[in-house]
Amino acid sequence: MRVLITGSSGQIGTNLALRLLAEGHRVFGVDRRVNPWTNDFPTLLQDLATPQHEFCGGIGGAPYPTCDVVVHLAANAKVHELVEQPHRALENITLSFNVLEYCRANRLPLIFSSSREVYGDIHRYITEETSANFSYTESPYSASKIAGEALIYAYARCYGLRYLVFRFSNVYGRYDNDIERMERVIPLFIRRIGRGEPVTVYGREKVLDFTYVDDCVDGIVRGINRLLAGEVRDRTINLACGEGNSLVHMAELIGAALDRTPEIVVEPTKRPGEVSYYVADISLARDLLGFVPQIPLAEGIRRAVAWGRGGEEAH
Repeated sequence: MRVLITGSSGQIGTNLALRLLAEGHRVFGVDRRVNPWTNDFPTLLQDLATPQHEFCGGIGGAPYPTCDVVVHLAANAKVHELVEQPHRALENITLSFNVLEYCRANRLPLIFSSSREVYGDIHRYITEETSANFSYTESPYSASKIAGEALIYAYARCYGLRYLVFRFSNVYGRYDNDIERMERVIPLFIRRIGRGEPVTVYGREKVLDFTYVDDCVDGIVRGINRLLAGEVRDRTINLACGEGNSLVHMAELIGAALDRTPEIVVEPTKRPGEVSYYVADISLARDLLGFVPQIPLAEGIRRAVAWGRGGEEAH
């Protein structure tokens, strides 16, 4: 199997590529930055957000290698940063359009990384896939993912695109500690608590669904296999742990893994654009893909801390 991964230098892209390589598949990555963790697979450095993008190795360069499926992970992904810099949400939409045009021209199936953010801040706690109400859009980031999904559905109807849309939720673990580039809550808390510094939680009752990266990658690989086999296509699927944990509890678990008592500062309100409650309904992923998450938060935190310290992960 030959897989093209956009955003291949990010956390999910790196883990996915290494998993596919270990299974004997071929991987070609496209990203606008060098992979900081591995050079085990070829990566073409390109900015896919360029309007009317040419899919080759630069001006006069060779085209992308032949592939069987495209996994589109590339995106500007930090909610609060896109509230402050909304033009980056437009880049996400352009990214998705360019990748869709590549898939249309080459008649390739697509795996798209959407987000729990498309549900908005659902105080009714409804997260079944078909219940998403886009009037609850909270931020430019969530709007960019909604737009990406809408384009995919349109390409499926107009051009016969085969696709799977996965809505991820707070993926963490190995290869996510480049927080100078993109600040993620778990590696940020690990760093700050490890240094004895306070951490801030915006809303004591904030509850999210944290997904260990190996579970996320397992779901993607299951989706790739079933999409290419013709067993599952044209579906939108939540891919998460299916369990809620408060950010306060998450910080306490990090403290336990580091053998430190964390200093937790609780602000009474959430930041603009952020979701305060999300626990995924993953029954469709179980039914269609046989997806069963294996790593609960406490174990995932232990593994993340061990990897961050350079220690050996327990598997």
